[in-house]
Amino acid sequence: MPKHYTLAELDDAADALRNSGVIAYPTEAVFGLGCDPHNRIAFERIFALKQRPATQGVLLIAADFAQVTRYVDMAKVPQGVLAQVRASWPGPFTWVFPRSADVPQWVAGEHEGIALRVTAHGPAAALCRAFGGALVSTSANPHGQPPARDPATLTSYFGDRLDGIVEAPLGGASQPTTIRDALTGAIIRS
Repeated sequence: MPKHYTLAELDDAADALRNSGVIAYPTEAVFGLGCDPHNRIAFERIFALKQRPATQGVLLIAADFAQVTRYVDMAKVPQGVLAQVRASWPGPFTWVFPRSADVPQWVAGEHEGIALRVTAHGPAAALCRAFGGALVSTSANPHGQPPARDPATLTSYFGDRLDGIVEAPLGGASQPTTIRDALTGAIIRS
């Protein structure tokens, strides 16, 4: 069975993430699957768990803007756009930016950009702080199934194939965050 982490044990969860672990953790609306975005082995485990094509890419979640700056090609982002995005963070807003060379190809999939969110959800932000950087965030479900909203569903979906589950409440959102293009404002996922 996966280890269950309380909010007081997030340093242990972060250690698992640093050691190729895959952790389920609460976000604004659903549980997400997370790993170190630079660890390809852990990343491939997530896609195997989800039974999802690796070409789809994932978003990264962070506790603050400093944790995502390295992933953005800042030369391609007008200051006004950056100011607008930063004014929405932390919060339930995911923005797609032109990606920098620091974004691993497997994270972006076939996408030119990178989807990023600086979350206001306390438990998810605390996990990112404990880890010391942005984490992969993709809904915790096999492809085509509803996202998990509780540990029992996580167990029914993944059994003992997760390294851990952060037991904390979800945020108050009823559905995953909207994803918008940072440069154009176009809605990619509502």
